[in-house]
Amino acid sequence: MSLTLVLAAGTLLPGCGVLPGTDEDRRTVTVWLMRGSTSAEFIERFTTDFEKRHGDIDLEIRLQEWTGIGDKVKAALKSEKGPDVIEVGNTQVAQYVDEGGLYDLTLESARDLGMKDWLPGLAEPGRYNGSQYGIPWYAANRVVIYNKDLFAQAGIEEPPKTRAQWLADTRRLDSGGNQGIYLAGQDWYTLAGFIWDEGGELATEAKGSRGVWKGSLHSAAALRGMEFYRQLQALGDGPQDADEEHPPQAGVFAEGNVAQIVAVPGTARAIEEKNPELKGKLGYFPVPGKTAAKPGAVFTGGSDLVVRGKTEDRRSAVAVIEALAGEKWQKDLARTMNYVPNKTTLASAVAGEEGIAAMAAGAAQGRATPASPQWAAVEADNPIKAYMSKVLAGGDPATEAKAASRRITKELDVSGS
Repeated sequence: MSLTLVLAAGTLLPGCGVLPGTDEDRRTVTVWLMRGSTSAEFIERFTTDFEKRHGDIDLEIRLQEWTGIGDKVKAALKSEKGPDVIEVGNTQVAQYVDEGGLYDLTLESARDLGMKDWLPGLAEPGRYNGSQYGIPWYAANRVVIYNKDLFAQAGIEEPPKTRAQWLADTRRLDSGGNQGIYLAGQDWYTLAGFIWDEGGELATEAKGSRGVWKGSLHSAAALRGMEFYRQLQALGDGPQDADEEHPPQAGVFAEGNVAQIVAVPGTARAIEEKNPELKGKLGYFPVPGKTAAKPGAVFTGGSDLVVRGKTEDRRSAVAVIEALAGEKWQKDLARTMNYVPNKTTLASAVAGEEGIAAMAAGAAQGRATPASPQWAAVEADNPIKAYMSKVLAGGDPATEAKAASRRITKELDVSGS
Protein backbone atom coordinates (compact mmCIF):
# COMPACT_ATOMS: atom_id res chain seq x y z
CA MET A 1 0.00 0.00 0.00
CA SER A 2 1.41 3.39 -0.91
CA LEU A 3 2.06 6.05 1.72
CA THR A 4 -0.72 8.12 0.24
CA LEU A 5 -3.18 5.27 0.66
CA VAL A 6 -2.06 4.59 4.25
CA LEU A 7 -2.67 8.22 5.22
CA ALA A 8 -5.99 8.29 3.45
CA ALA A 9 -7.09 5.11 5.20
CA GLY A 10 -5.94 6.47 8.55
CA THR A 11 -8.13 9.53 8.30
CA LEU A 12 -11.21 7.34 8.14
CA LEU A 13 -10.68 5.84 11.60
CA PRO A 14 -11.54 8.70 14.00
CA GLY A 15 -15.11 9.95 14.10
CA CYS A 16 -16.42 7.32 11.66
CA GLY A 17 -14.96 9.12 8.68
CA VAL A 18 -15.08 12.67 10.12
CA LEU A 19 -11.77 14.44 10.50
CA PRO A 20 -11.04 15.19 14.19
CA GLY A 21 -11.47 18.87 14.96
CA THR A 22 -13.98 19.58 12.21
CA ASP A 23 -17.19 21.44 13.06
CA GLU A 24 -19.21 18.20 12.93
CA ASP A 25 -17.00 16.54 15.53
CA ARG A 26 -16.27 19.41 17.93
CA ARG A 27 -17.97 19.82 21.29
CA THR A 28 -18.29 22.90 23.49
CA VAL A 29 -18.00 22.69 27.26
CA THR A 30 -19.45 25.66 29.11
CA VAL A 31 -17.79 26.48 32.44
CA TRP A 32 -19.05 28.91 35.06
CA LEU A 33 -16.26 30.37 37.18
CA MET A 34 -16.75 33.03 39.82
CA ARG A 35 -15.42 36.52 39.28
CA GLY A 36 -12.32 37.08 41.39
CA SER A 37 -11.50 33.40 41.77
CA THR A 38 -8.84 33.62 39.10
CA SER A 39 -7.34 36.03 36.59
CA ALA A 40 -8.02 36.66 32.92
CA GLU A 41 -4.45 35.62 32.17
CA PHE A 42 -4.91 32.26 33.94
CA ILE A 43 -8.12 31.60 32.01
CA GLU A 44 -6.38 32.38 28.72
CA ARG A 45 -3.43 30.11 29.53
CA PHE A 46 -5.68 27.28 30.65
CA THR A 47 -8.05 27.56 27.68
CA THR A 48 -5.22 27.58 25.12
CA ASP A 49 -3.50 24.59 26.71
CA PHE A 50 -6.69 22.59 27.21
CA GLU A 51 -7.97 23.08 23.67
CA LYS A 52 -4.54 22.17 22.30
CA ARG A 53 -4.56 18.90 24.27
CA HIS A 54 -8.21 18.16 23.49
CA GLY A 55 -8.54 18.95 19.81
CA ASP A 56 -12.24 18.14 19.70
CA ILE A 57 -13.33 20.34 22.64
CA ASP A 58 -13.94 24.09 22.73
CA LEU A 59 -14.07 25.82 26.10
CA GLU A 60 -16.53 28.58 26.86
CA ILE A 61 -15.71 30.08 30.25
CA ARG A 62 -18.25 32.53 31.65
CA LEU A 63 -17.61 34.58 34.78
CA GLN A 64 -20.40 34.83 37.35
CA GLU A 65 -20.98 37.10 40.34
CA TRP A 66 -21.18 35.63 43.85
CA THR A 67 -24.17 37.83 44.67
CA GLY A 68 -27.31 35.87 43.85
CA ILE A 69 -25.39 32.88 42.52
CA GLY A 70 -27.32 30.35 44.62
CA ASP A 71 -30.63 30.91 42.86
CA LYS A 72 -28.89 31.10 39.48
CA VAL A 73 -27.18 27.74 39.97
CA LYS A 74 -30.37 26.08 41.21
CA ALA A 75 -32.21 27.29 38.10
CA ALA A 76 -29.40 26.03 35.86
CA LEU A 77 -29.46 22.59 37.49
CA LYS A 78 -33.16 22.21 36.69
CA SER A 79 -32.81 23.45 33.11
CA GLU A 80 -32.29 21.19 30.13
CA LYS A 81 -29.66 23.64 28.86
CA GLY A 82 -26.99 25.18 31.02
CA PRO A 83 -23.33 25.08 32.03
CA ASP A 84 -21.52 21.76 32.12
CA VAL A 85 -19.03 22.62 34.87
CA ILE A 86 -19.73 25.05 37.73
CA GLU A 87 -17.49 26.51 40.40
CA VAL A 88 -19.37 26.57 43.72
CA GLY A 89 -18.42 27.53 47.25
CA ASN A 90 -17.18 24.46 49.10
CA THR A 91 -19.97 24.75 51.69
CA GLN A 92 -22.66 25.05 49.00
CA VAL A 93 -22.32 21.58 47.50
CA ALA A 94 -24.79 19.87 49.84
CA GLN A 95 -27.66 22.19 48.99
CA TYR A 96 -27.12 21.68 45.25
CA VAL A 97 -27.01 17.90 45.68
CA ASP A 98 -30.24 18.21 47.63
CA GLU A 99 -31.75 19.86 44.57
CA GLY A 100 -30.97 16.65 42.70
CA GLY A 101 -28.93 18.30 39.98
CA LEU A 102 -25.30 17.16 40.28
CA TYR A 103 -23.36 14.31 38.69
CA ASP A 104 -21.84 11.76 41.10
CA LEU A 105 -18.06 11.95 40.67
CA THR A 106 -17.10 9.30 43.22
CA LEU A 107 -15.59 6.91 40.66
CA GLU A 108 -13.51 9.60 38.97
CA SER A 109 -12.35 10.90 42.35
CA ALA A 110 -11.00 7.54 43.45
CA ARG A 111 -9.65 6.42 40.08
CA ASP A 112 -8.25 9.56 38.47
CA LEU A 113 -8.23 12.57 40.79
CA GLY A 114 -6.10 11.48 43.77
CA MET A 115 -8.76 12.12 46.40
CA LYS A 116 -6.66 10.62 49.23
CA ASP A 117 -4.47 13.75 49.19
CA TRP A 118 -7.25 16.37 49.02
CA LEU A 119 -7.51 19.03 51.69
CA PRO A 120 -10.21 17.85 54.10
CA GLY A 121 -11.83 21.28 54.32
CA LEU A 122 -12.60 21.12 50.59
CA ALA A 123 -13.17 17.39 50.16
CA GLU A 124 -15.53 16.78 53.08
CA PRO A 125 -18.19 19.36 52.18
CA GLY A 126 -18.07 18.10 48.58
CA ARG A 127 -19.21 14.69 49.82
CA TYR A 128 -22.87 13.96 50.49
CA ASN A 129 -24.45 10.73 51.70
CA GLY A 130 -21.24 8.87 50.96
CA SER A 131 -20.81 10.11 47.38
CA GLN A 132 -18.37 12.73 46.05
CA TYR A 133 -20.01 15.51 44.05
CA GLY A 134 -17.63 18.43 44.57
CA ILE A 135 -14.01 18.26 43.39
CA PRO A 136 -11.68 20.52 45.41
CA TRP A 137 -10.31 23.42 43.37
CA TYR A 138 -8.61 25.91 45.69
CA ALA A 139 -8.55 26.81 49.36
CA ALA A 140 -8.08 29.88 51.52
CA ASN A 141 -8.04 30.00 55.30
CA ARG A 142 -7.08 32.23 58.16
CA VAL A 143 -3.63 32.62 59.64
CA VAL A 144 -2.24 34.95 62.27
CA ILE A 145 -0.87 38.18 60.80
CA TYR A 146 1.48 39.89 63.24
CA ASN A 147 3.47 43.08 63.65
CA LYS A 148 7.13 42.07 63.77
CA ASP A 149 8.19 45.29 65.50
CA LEU A 150 5.75 44.78 68.37
CA PHE A 151 6.86 41.16 68.76
CA ALA A 152 10.49 42.29 68.93
CA GLN A 153 9.67 45.00 71.48
CA ALA A 154 8.02 42.35 73.66
CA GLY A 155 11.10 40.12 73.39
CA ILE A 156 9.30 37.43 71.40
CA GLU A 157 11.81 35.98 68.97
CA GLU A 158 9.65 33.46 67.12
CA PRO A 159 5.94 32.83 66.63
CA PRO A 160 4.21 30.47 69.08
CA LYS A 161 3.62 26.85 68.12
CA THR A 162 1.02 25.94 70.76
CA ARG A 163 -2.16 27.57 72.00
CA ALA A 164 -0.77 27.84 75.51
CA GLN A 165 2.31 29.69 74.25
CA TRP A 166 0.13 31.86 72.00
CA LEU A 167 -1.92 32.93 74.99
CA ALA A 168 1.21 33.65 77.05
CA ASP A 169 2.83 35.68 74.26
CA THR A 170 -0.35 37.63 73.64
CA ARG A 171 -0.49 38.61 77.32
CA ARG A 172 3.04 40.00 76.98
CA LEU A 173 2.05 41.92 73.86
CA ASP A 174 -1.04 43.39 75.49
CA SER A 175 0.68 46.24 77.31
CA GLY A 176 1.98 49.77 76.96
CA GLY A 177 -0.99 50.97 74.92
CA ASN A 178 -0.73 48.06 72.48
CA GLN A 179 -3.38 45.42 71.92
CA GLY A 180 -2.08 41.87 72.20
CA ILE A 181 -4.61 40.83 69.57
CA TYR A 182 -7.58 42.42 67.87
CA LEU A 183 -10.26 39.72 67.89
CA ALA A 184 -13.84 40.74 67.28
CA GLY A 185 -16.38 39.12 69.58
CA GLN A 186 -18.38 37.51 66.76
CA ASP A 187 -15.56 36.01 64.68
CA TRP A 188 -17.30 32.64 64.64
CA TYR A 189 -15.04 31.14 61.97
CA THR A 190 -12.09 31.46 64.34
CA LEU A 191 -14.15 30.08 67.21
CA ALA A 192 -15.08 27.08 65.07
CA GLY A 193 -11.40 26.16 64.78
CA PHE A 194 -10.96 26.18 68.55
CA ILE A 195 -14.09 24.03 68.96
CA TRP A 196 -12.82 21.51 66.39
CA ASP A 197 -9.41 21.42 68.09
CA GLU A 198 -11.12 20.40 71.30
CA GLY A 199 -13.01 17.61 69.55
CA GLY A 200 -16.31 19.46 69.38
CA GLU A 201 -18.66 20.33 66.51
CA LEU A 202 -21.00 23.17 65.58
CA ALA A 203 -23.68 20.59 64.79
CA THR A 204 -23.77 16.82 64.49
CA GLU A 205 -25.80 14.47 62.32
CA ALA A 206 -27.67 11.75 64.17
CA LYS A 207 -26.21 8.33 63.35
CA GLY A 208 -28.08 6.57 60.59
CA SER A 209 -30.51 9.45 60.20
CA ARG A 210 -29.30 10.82 56.85
CA GLY A 211 -30.22 14.42 57.41
CA VAL A 212 -31.23 14.93 61.05
CA TRP A 213 -28.86 17.50 62.53
CA LYS A 214 -28.59 18.85 66.07
CA GLY A 215 -26.74 21.92 67.37
CA SER A 216 -23.68 20.94 69.44
CA LEU A 217 -22.37 24.16 70.97
CA HIS A 218 -23.34 22.96 74.46
CA SER A 219 -21.01 19.92 74.43
CA ALA A 220 -18.11 19.93 76.88
CA ALA A 221 -15.60 20.07 74.02
CA ALA A 222 -17.33 23.02 72.32
CA LEU A 223 -17.48 24.89 75.63
CA ARG A 224 -13.72 24.43 76.05
CA GLY A 225 -13.23 26.01 72.63
CA MET A 226 -15.38 28.98 73.65
CA GLU A 227 -13.42 29.41 76.87
CA PHE A 228 -10.13 29.63 74.97
CA TYR A 229 -11.71 32.18 72.63
CA ARG A 230 -12.88 34.21 75.64
CA GLN A 231 -9.40 34.30 77.16
CA LEU A 232 -7.74 35.29 73.88
CA GLN A 233 -10.33 37.90 72.93
CA ALA A 234 -9.88 39.65 76.29
CA LEU A 235 -6.25 40.49 75.39
CA GLY A 236 -7.29 43.33 73.09
CA ASP A 237 -10.06 45.81 72.47
CA GLY A 238 -12.12 43.92 69.88
CA PRO A 239 -15.85 44.70 70.17
CA GLN A 240 -17.89 42.00 71.89
CA ASP A 241 -21.00 42.59 69.78
CA ALA A 242 -19.59 42.80 66.24
CA ASP A 243 -17.71 40.65 63.75
CA GLU A 244 -14.32 41.21 62.11
CA GLU A 245 -15.77 43.41 59.35
CA HIS A 246 -17.45 45.93 61.68
CA PRO A 247 -15.17 47.79 61.66
CA PRO A 248 -12.87 46.08 59.13
CA GLN A 249 -10.01 44.66 61.16
CA ALA A 250 -7.44 45.57 58.50
CA GLY A 251 -8.05 49.23 59.26
CA VAL A 252 -7.69 48.69 63.00
CA PHE A 253 -4.43 46.78 62.54
CA ALA A 254 -3.11 49.50 60.24
CA GLU A 255 -3.16 51.99 63.12
CA GLY A 256 0.04 50.33 64.30
CA ASN A 257 -0.75 49.41 67.92
CA VAL A 258 -2.25 45.96 67.29
CA ALA A 259 0.14 43.02 67.56
CA GLN A 260 -1.99 40.35 65.84
CA ILE A 261 -5.16 39.61 63.92
CA VAL A 262 -6.59 36.36 62.57
CA ALA A 263 -7.25 36.79 58.85
CA VAL A 264 -6.45 35.47 55.38
CA PRO A 265 -2.94 36.51 54.23
CA GLY A 266 -4.36 38.77 51.52
CA THR A 267 -5.55 41.11 54.28
CA ALA A 268 -1.95 42.29 54.54
CA ARG A 269 -2.33 44.19 51.26
CA ALA A 270 -5.22 46.20 52.67
CA ILE A 271 -3.21 46.92 55.81
CA GLU A 272 -0.20 48.17 53.85
CA GLU A 273 -2.37 50.32 51.62
CA LYS A 274 -3.76 52.07 54.68
CA ASN A 275 -0.37 52.35 56.37
CA PRO A 276 2.62 52.06 53.97
CA GLU A 277 4.99 52.30 56.96
CA LEU A 278 4.05 48.72 57.84
CA LYS A 279 5.42 47.31 54.58
CA GLY A 280 8.05 44.70 55.38
CA LYS A 281 6.97 44.59 59.04
CA LEU A 282 4.21 42.00 58.78
CA GLY A 283 4.70 38.33 59.54
CA TYR A 284 2.49 35.26 59.36
CA PHE A 285 2.10 32.01 61.25
CA PRO A 286 -0.54 29.27 61.30
CA VAL A 287 -3.13 29.40 64.05
CA PRO A 288 -1.38 27.35 66.77
CA GLY A 289 -2.68 23.95 67.80
CA LYS A 290 -3.01 22.39 71.23
CA THR A 291 0.43 20.81 70.73
CA ALA A 292 3.39 21.78 68.56
CA ALA A 293 2.91 18.63 66.48
CA LYS A 294 0.45 20.32 64.11
CA PRO A 295 -1.27 23.68 63.61
CA GLY A 296 -4.75 24.33 64.91
CA ALA A 297 -7.90 23.51 63.00
CA VAL A 298 -9.20 26.30 60.78
CA PHE A 299 -12.27 26.93 58.71
CA THR A 300 -11.38 26.33 55.07
CA GLY A 301 -13.05 28.53 52.53
CA GLY A 302 -12.65 28.05 48.84
CA SER A 303 -14.29 26.41 45.87
CA ASP A 304 -15.23 23.02 44.51
CA LEU A 305 -15.98 22.13 40.90
CA VAL A 306 -19.18 20.24 40.07
CA VAL A 307 -20.76 18.77 36.95
CA ARG A 308 -24.37 19.58 36.16
CA GLY A 309 -26.35 16.36 36.16
CA LYS A 310 -28.14 17.19 32.91
CA THR A 311 -25.01 17.98 30.93
CA GLU A 312 -25.05 16.39 27.49
CA ASP A 313 -21.33 15.57 27.56
CA ARG A 314 -20.25 14.31 30.97
CA ARG A 315 -17.01 12.88 29.62
CA SER A 316 -15.80 16.25 28.34
CA ALA A 317 -17.00 18.04 31.49
CA VAL A 318 -15.01 15.62 33.63
CA ALA A 319 -11.96 16.19 31.41
CA VAL A 320 -12.14 19.93 32.20
CA ILE A 321 -12.31 19.23 35.93
CA GLU A 322 -9.44 16.75 35.74
CA ALA A 323 -7.30 19.47 34.16
CA LEU A 324 -8.32 22.30 36.51
CA ALA A 325 -7.86 20.09 39.56
CA GLY A 326 -4.65 18.49 38.30
CA GLU A 327 -1.12 19.25 39.45
CA LYS A 328 -0.08 21.53 36.58
CA TRP A 329 -2.96 23.99 36.85
CA GLN A 330 -3.21 23.75 40.61
CA LYS A 331 0.35 25.02 40.92
CA ASP A 332 -0.31 27.73 38.35
CA LEU A 333 -3.49 28.88 40.12
CA ALA A 334 -1.82 28.89 43.54
CA ARG A 335 1.05 31.06 42.33
CA THR A 336 -1.22 33.33 40.32
CA MET A 337 -3.80 34.00 43.03
CA ASN A 338 -1.93 33.18 46.27
CA TYR A 339 -4.26 30.29 47.04
CA VAL A 340 -3.61 26.96 48.68
CA PRO A 341 -3.59 24.07 46.15
CA ASN A 342 -6.24 21.39 46.58
CA LYS A 343 -3.82 18.69 47.78
CA THR A 344 -1.51 18.54 50.77
CA THR A 345 1.16 17.09 48.46
CA LEU A 346 1.26 20.34 46.45
CA ALA A 347 2.01 22.68 49.36
CA SER A 348 5.59 23.13 48.11
CA ALA A 349 4.18 25.18 45.21
CA VAL A 350 3.66 28.11 47.59
CA ALA A 351 6.54 27.48 49.97
CA GLY A 352 8.33 30.65 48.87
CA GLU A 353 5.54 32.96 50.01
CA GLU A 354 5.50 33.39 53.81
CA GLY A 355 1.80 34.15 54.14
CA ILE A 356 0.66 31.49 51.71
CA ALA A 357 2.99 28.89 53.24
CA ALA A 358 1.46 29.59 56.65
CA MET A 359 -1.99 29.25 55.10
CA ALA A 360 -1.07 25.95 53.45
CA ALA A 361 0.22 24.56 56.76
CA GLY A 362 -3.09 25.45 58.40
CA ALA A 363 -5.13 24.14 55.49
CA ALA A 364 -3.90 20.62 56.21
CA GLN A 365 -6.00 20.87 59.40
CA GLY A 366 -8.87 22.59 57.65
CA ARG A 367 -12.53 21.89 58.21
CA ALA A 368 -15.81 23.13 56.81
CA THR A 369 -19.23 23.90 58.20
CA PRO A 370 -21.70 21.02 58.74
CA ALA A 371 -22.71 19.37 55.47
CA SER A 372 -26.41 20.02 55.92
CA PRO A 373 -28.19 21.57 52.92
CA GLN A 374 -29.90 23.82 55.48
CA TRP A 375 -26.69 25.31 56.89
CA ALA A 376 -27.15 28.53 54.91
CA ALA A 377 -30.26 29.18 57.01
CA VAL A 378 -28.10 29.08 60.15
CA GLU A 379 -25.69 31.67 58.78
CA ALA A 380 -28.52 33.94 57.62
CA ASP A 381 -29.34 34.96 61.22
CA ASN A 382 -26.38 33.41 62.92
CA PRO A 383 -27.11 32.22 66.49
CA ILE A 384 -23.42 31.46 66.99
CA LYS A 385 -22.60 35.18 66.83
CA ALA A 386 -25.28 36.06 69.38
CA TYR A 387 -24.05 33.26 71.65
CA MET A 388 -20.49 34.53 71.55
CA SER A 389 -21.49 38.10 72.40
CA LYS A 390 -23.57 36.96 75.35
CA VAL A 391 -20.74 34.87 76.79
CA LEU A 392 -18.17 37.63 76.32
CA ALA A 393 -20.53 40.04 78.08
CA GLY A 394 -20.61 37.77 81.13
CA GLY A 395 -23.41 35.33 80.34
CA ASP A 396 -23.26 31.73 81.56
CA PRO A 397 -21.59 29.76 78.75
CA ALA A 398 -23.51 26.53 79.33
CA THR A 399 -26.89 28.24 79.40
CA GLU A 400 -26.20 30.39 76.34
CA ALA A 401 -24.71 27.44 74.43
CA LYS A 402 -27.83 25.34 75.00
CA ALA A 403 -30.03 28.18 73.72
CA ALA A 404 -27.85 28.59 70.61
CA SER A 405 -27.83 24.84 69.99
CA ARG A 406 -31.63 24.78 70.09
CA ARG A 407 -31.78 27.53 67.47
CA ILE A 408 -29.30 25.71 65.23
CA THR A 409 -31.32 22.50 65.56
CA LYS A 410 -34.48 24.35 64.56
CA GLU A 411 -32.85 25.87 61.47
CA LEU A 412 -31.48 22.50 60.38
CA ASP A 413 -34.79 20.73 60.78
CA VAL A 414 -35.75 19.80 57.23
CA SER A 415 -39.23 18.80 58.34
CA GLY A 416 -39.96 22.36 59.43
CA SER A 417 -41.47 21.15 62.68
